Amino acid sequence: MAAPVVAAAAKAAAAILTDEKARTAALSVIIGVIAALLLPIIMVISLITMPFAALGDWFAGEDYEQVVAFREAYGFDQYIGPNDESYLESAGQDYSGLVFTDGATEVVYYNQFDNRWADEPYGLTGTIGSSGCGPTSLAMVVSSLTNWVVDPIQMSRWAYENGFRCEGNGSYLSLIPNGAERFGLKVEEATKEEAQKIVDALSGGKLVIAIMSKGHFTRGGHFLVLRGLTVEGKILVADSASKSRSEQEWELPIILNEARKDVGAPFWIISN
Repeated sequence: MAAPVVAAAAKAAAAILTDEKARTAALSVIIGVIAALLLPIIMVISLITMPFAALGDWFAGEDYEQVVAFREAYGFDQYIGPNDESYLESAGQDYSGLVFTDGATEVVYYNQFDNRWADEPYGLTGTIGSSGCGPTSLAMVVSSLTNWVVDPIQMSRWAYENGFRCEGNGSYLSLIPNGAERFGLKVEEATKEEAQKIVDALSGGKLVIAIMSKGHFTRGGHFLVLRGLTVEGKILVADSASKSRSEQEWELPIILNEARKDVGAPFWIISN
Protein backbone atom coordinates (compact mmCIF):
# COMPACT_ATOMS: atom_id res chain seq x y z
CA MET A 1 0.00 0.00 0.00
CA ALA A 2 2.80 2.37 0.93
CA ALA A 3 4.79 1.69 -2.25
CA PRO A 4 2.10 2.96 -4.68
CA VAL A 5 1.58 6.09 -2.53
CA VAL A 6 5.31 6.83 -2.51
CA ALA A 7 5.52 6.24 -6.25
CA ALA A 8 2.57 8.54 -6.87
CA ALA A 9 4.10 11.22 -4.65
CA ALA A 10 7.44 10.94 -6.44
CA LYS A 11 5.71 11.20 -9.82
CA ALA A 12 3.78 14.28 -8.69
CA ALA A 13 6.96 15.90 -7.36
CA ALA A 14 8.72 15.23 -10.67
CA ALA A 15 5.81 16.76 -12.58
CA ILE A 16 5.87 19.85 -10.38
CA LEU A 17 9.63 20.15 -10.86
CA THR A 18 9.27 19.77 -14.62
CA ASP A 19 6.46 22.33 -14.72
CA GLU A 20 8.54 24.73 -12.63
CA LYS A 21 11.49 24.36 -14.98
CA ALA A 22 9.20 24.86 -17.95
CA ARG A 23 7.71 27.98 -16.40
CA THR A 24 11.16 29.30 -15.58
CA ALA A 25 12.39 28.63 -19.10
CA ALA A 26 9.34 30.25 -20.65
CA LEU A 27 9.66 33.26 -18.36
CA SER A 28 13.32 33.63 -19.31
CA VAL A 29 12.43 33.60 -22.99
CA ILE A 30 9.70 36.21 -22.49
CA ILE A 31 12.01 38.48 -20.47
CA GLY A 32 14.69 38.12 -23.12
CA VAL A 33 12.31 39.11 -25.92
CA ILE A 34 11.01 42.12 -23.97
CA ALA A 35 14.56 43.24 -23.16
CA ALA A 36 15.58 42.91 -26.80
CA LEU A 37 12.64 45.07 -27.85
CA LEU A 38 13.12 47.71 -25.17
CA LEU A 39 16.90 48.07 -25.39
CA PRO A 40 16.95 50.00 -28.72
CA ILE A 41 14.18 52.28 -27.46
CA ILE A 42 16.07 52.97 -24.23
CA MET A 43 19.25 53.65 -26.21
CA VAL A 44 17.52 56.18 -28.47
CA ILE A 45 15.88 57.95 -25.52
CA SER A 46 19.24 58.12 -23.76
CA LEU A 47 20.96 59.58 -26.82
CA ILE A 48 18.26 62.21 -27.15
CA THR A 49 17.89 63.31 -23.53
CA MET A 50 21.11 62.66 -21.64
CA PRO A 51 23.63 65.45 -20.99
CA PHE A 52 26.59 65.81 -23.35
CA ALA A 53 28.98 65.08 -20.48
CA ALA A 54 27.39 61.67 -20.02
CA LEU A 55 27.42 61.00 -23.74
CA GLY A 56 31.16 61.63 -23.72
CA ASP A 57 31.58 58.81 -21.21
CA TRP A 58 29.80 56.41 -23.57
CA PHE A 59 31.34 57.39 -26.86
CA ALA A 60 34.60 58.77 -28.19
CA GLY A 61 35.96 60.14 -31.46
CA GLU A 62 33.83 59.52 -34.52
CA ASP A 63 31.16 57.69 -32.50
CA TYR A 64 30.56 60.75 -30.33
CA GLU A 65 30.40 63.01 -33.39
CA GLN A 66 27.75 60.72 -34.88
CA VAL A 67 25.67 60.99 -31.72
CA VAL A 68 25.95 64.78 -31.82
CA ALA A 69 24.97 64.77 -35.51
CA PHE A 70 21.96 62.53 -34.71
CA ARG A 71 20.69 64.95 -32.08
CA GLU A 72 21.25 67.96 -34.32
CA ALA A 73 19.64 66.38 -37.39
CA TYR A 74 16.40 65.66 -35.56
CA GLY A 75 16.24 68.98 -33.74
CA PHE A 76 16.61 67.54 -30.26
CA ASP A 77 19.72 69.51 -29.38
CA GLN A 78 19.08 73.04 -28.14
CA TYR A 79 22.60 73.26 -26.70
CA ILE A 80 24.87 76.11 -27.90
CA GLY A 81 28.58 75.61 -27.22
CA PRO A 82 31.44 78.12 -26.95
CA ASN A 83 32.53 77.50 -30.54
CA ASP A 84 29.10 78.25 -31.96
CA GLU A 85 28.70 81.37 -34.10
CA SER A 86 25.89 82.61 -31.87
CA TYR A 87 28.04 82.30 -28.76
CA LEU A 88 30.95 84.14 -30.38
CA GLU A 89 28.66 86.95 -31.46
CA SER A 90 26.64 87.42 -28.29
CA ALA A 91 28.64 86.29 -25.25
CA GLY A 92 29.61 89.04 -22.85
CA GLN A 93 27.27 91.63 -24.36
CA ASP A 94 24.69 93.71 -22.52
CA TYR A 95 21.40 94.14 -24.38
CA SER A 96 19.64 96.22 -21.73
CA GLY A 97 16.70 98.28 -22.94
CA LEU A 98 16.63 96.92 -26.48
CA VAL A 99 13.14 97.04 -27.99
CA PHE A 100 12.20 96.27 -31.60
CA THR A 101 9.64 98.74 -32.94
CA ASP A 102 9.54 97.92 -36.65
CA GLY A 103 6.73 95.35 -36.41
CA ALA A 104 3.05 95.69 -35.62
CA THR A 105 3.89 95.02 -31.96
CA GLU A 106 6.83 96.41 -30.01
CA VAL A 107 8.94 93.53 -28.79
CA VAL A 108 11.20 93.55 -25.76
CA TYR A 109 14.41 91.80 -26.79
CA TYR A 110 16.28 89.39 -24.52
CA ASN A 111 19.44 87.57 -25.54
CA GLN A 112 20.26 84.33 -23.73
CA PHE A 113 23.98 85.22 -23.73
CA ASP A 114 23.44 88.61 -22.11
CA ASN A 115 26.06 88.95 -19.38
CA ARG A 116 23.30 89.59 -16.81
CA TRP A 117 22.16 85.97 -16.97
CA ALA A 118 24.14 83.90 -19.48
CA ASP A 119 25.86 81.92 -16.70
CA GLU A 120 22.80 81.60 -14.49
CA PRO A 121 21.63 77.98 -14.12
CA TYR A 122 18.84 76.50 -16.16
CA GLY A 123 17.92 73.28 -14.42
CA LEU A 124 20.61 71.05 -12.93
CA THR A 125 22.97 70.63 -15.87
CA GLY A 126 22.86 73.77 -18.00
CA THR A 127 22.85 77.55 -18.12
CA ILE A 128 20.55 80.06 -19.74
CA GLY A 129 23.29 80.82 -22.24
CA SER A 130 23.89 77.22 -23.26
CA SER A 131 20.33 75.92 -23.42
CA GLY A 132 17.83 78.63 -22.45
CA CYS A 133 16.38 79.62 -25.83
CA GLY A 134 12.94 78.34 -24.75
CA PRO A 135 12.47 80.40 -21.59
CA THR A 136 14.24 83.40 -23.12
CA SER A 137 11.88 83.39 -26.12
CA LEU A 138 8.86 83.00 -23.87
CA ALA A 139 10.12 85.83 -21.64
CA MET A 140 10.25 88.13 -24.69
CA VAL A 141 6.68 87.30 -25.64
CA VAL A 142 5.27 87.65 -22.12
CA SER A 143 7.13 90.93 -21.51
CA SER A 144 5.89 92.30 -24.84
CA LEU A 145 2.23 91.25 -24.72
CA THR A 146 1.39 91.63 -21.03
CA ASN A 147 2.02 93.98 -18.13
CA TRP A 148 4.43 91.39 -16.69
CA VAL A 149 8.14 92.14 -16.98
CA VAL A 150 9.67 88.67 -16.88
CA ASP A 151 13.37 88.25 -17.60
CA PRO A 152 15.09 85.00 -18.67
CA ILE A 153 16.23 84.23 -15.12
CA GLN A 154 12.68 84.32 -13.79
CA MET A 155 11.28 82.39 -16.74
CA SER A 156 14.01 79.75 -16.59
CA ARG A 157 13.36 79.23 -12.88
CA TRP A 158 9.62 78.92 -13.52
CA ALA A 159 10.19 76.48 -16.41
CA TYR A 160 12.44 74.26 -14.30
CA GLU A 161 10.18 74.29 -11.25
CA ASN A 162 7.18 73.33 -13.37
CA GLY A 163 8.83 70.43 -15.21
CA PHE A 164 9.51 71.98 -18.61
CA ARG A 165 13.30 71.71 -18.47
CA CYS A 166 14.74 68.80 -20.49
CA GLU A 167 18.10 68.12 -18.86
CA GLY A 168 21.00 67.80 -21.26
CA ASN A 169 18.99 69.28 -24.10
CA GLY A 170 16.93 72.42 -23.52
CA SER A 171 13.20 72.72 -22.98
CA TYR A 172 10.23 70.49 -23.70
CA LEU A 173 7.95 71.85 -26.43
CA SER A 174 5.11 72.02 -23.92
CA LEU A 175 6.87 74.98 -22.26
CA ILE A 176 5.53 77.38 -24.89
CA PRO A 177 1.76 76.77 -24.81
CA ASN A 178 1.64 76.06 -21.09
CA GLY A 179 3.89 78.97 -20.21
CA ALA A 180 1.99 81.47 -22.36
CA GLU A 181 -1.34 80.38 -20.90
CA ARG A 182 0.11 80.61 -17.38
CA PHE A 183 0.67 84.33 -17.99
CA GLY A 184 -2.85 84.88 -19.31
CA LEU A 185 -2.13 84.72 -23.03
CA LYS A 186 -4.07 82.93 -25.76
CA VAL A 187 -2.28 80.23 -27.75
CA GLU A 188 -3.17 78.68 -31.10
CA GLU A 189 -1.10 76.10 -32.93
CA ALA A 190 -0.19 76.31 -36.61
CA THR A 191 1.33 73.76 -38.96
CA LYS A 192 3.95 74.24 -41.68
CA GLU A 193 1.13 74.12 -44.24
CA GLU A 194 -0.73 77.05 -42.66
CA ALA A 195 1.46 79.85 -43.97
CA GLN A 196 -1.39 82.32 -44.44
CA LYS A 197 -2.54 81.76 -40.88
CA ILE A 198 0.94 82.69 -39.62
CA VAL A 199 1.16 85.74 -41.90
CA ASP A 200 -2.28 86.97 -40.80
CA ALA A 201 -1.33 86.56 -37.16
CA LEU A 202 1.88 88.57 -37.54
CA SER A 203 0.21 91.33 -39.55
CA GLY A 204 -2.45 91.54 -36.83
CA GLY A 205 0.08 92.19 -34.06
CA LYS A 206 0.25 88.68 -32.68
CA LEU A 207 3.59 87.01 -31.94
CA VAL A 208 4.58 83.50 -32.98
CA ILE A 209 7.09 81.18 -31.34
CA ALA A 210 8.54 78.53 -33.66
CA ILE A 211 10.67 75.48 -32.92
CA MET A 212 13.38 75.35 -35.57
CA SER A 213 15.67 72.58 -36.79
CA LYS A 214 19.05 72.70 -38.52
CA GLY A 215 19.47 75.64 -40.87
CA HIS A 216 20.03 79.38 -40.73
CA PHE A 217 19.21 79.70 -37.02
CA THR A 218 20.66 76.59 -35.41
CA ARG A 219 22.76 73.48 -35.85
CA GLY A 220 20.19 71.47 -33.90
CA GLY A 221 16.98 72.74 -32.28
CA HIS A 222 16.08 76.31 -31.37
CA PHE A 223 13.05 78.30 -30.22
CA LEU A 224 12.58 81.46 -32.28
CA VAL A 225 10.16 84.39 -31.95
CA LEU A 226 8.51 85.64 -35.14
CA ARG A 227 7.71 89.23 -34.28
CA GLY A 228 6.33 90.89 -37.39
CA LEU A 229 5.97 91.32 -41.10
CA THR A 230 7.46 93.85 -43.52
CA VAL A 231 5.44 95.57 -46.25
CA GLU A 232 7.17 93.23 -48.71
CA GLY A 233 5.92 90.22 -46.77
CA LYS A 234 9.21 89.24 -45.18
CA ILE A 235 9.41 87.90 -41.63
CA LEU A 236 10.91 89.80 -38.71
CA VAL A 237 12.31 87.67 -35.88
CA ALA A 238 13.61 88.03 -32.35
CA ASP A 239 16.33 85.41 -32.07
CA SER A 240 17.40 84.90 -28.47
CA ALA A 241 20.86 83.78 -29.61
CA SER A 242 21.65 86.50 -32.13
CA LYS A 243 20.89 90.21 -32.34
CA SER A 244 22.27 90.35 -35.88
CA ARG A 245 19.80 87.69 -37.10
CA SER A 246 17.06 89.58 -35.29
CA GLU A 247 17.81 92.67 -37.38
CA GLN A 248 17.52 90.83 -40.71
CA GLU A 249 14.41 90.27 -42.81
CA TRP A 250 13.65 86.63 -43.64
CA GLU A 251 11.81 84.95 -46.48
CA LEU A 252 8.78 83.02 -45.26
CA PRO A 253 9.80 79.77 -47.06
CA ILE A 254 13.03 79.69 -45.03
CA ILE A 255 11.04 79.78 -41.80
CA LEU A 256 8.58 77.15 -42.99
CA ASN A 257 11.20 74.80 -44.42
CA GLU A 258 13.47 74.93 -41.38
CA ALA A 259 10.76 74.49 -38.73
CA ARG A 260 10.84 71.10 -37.00
CA LYS A 261 9.50 68.44 -39.38
CA ASP A 262 8.74 65.84 -36.70
CA VAL A 263 6.32 68.13 -34.88
CA GLY A 264 2.75 68.34 -36.11
CA ALA A 265 2.41 72.03 -35.33
CA PRO A 266 5.82 73.70 -34.84
CA PHE A 267 4.33 77.21 -34.53
CA TRP A 268 2.47 78.74 -31.59
CA ILE A 269 0.49 81.91 -32.32
CA ILE A 270 0.28 83.96 -29.12
CA SER A 271 -1.95 86.93 -28.36
CA ASN A 272 -3.38 88.82 -25.40
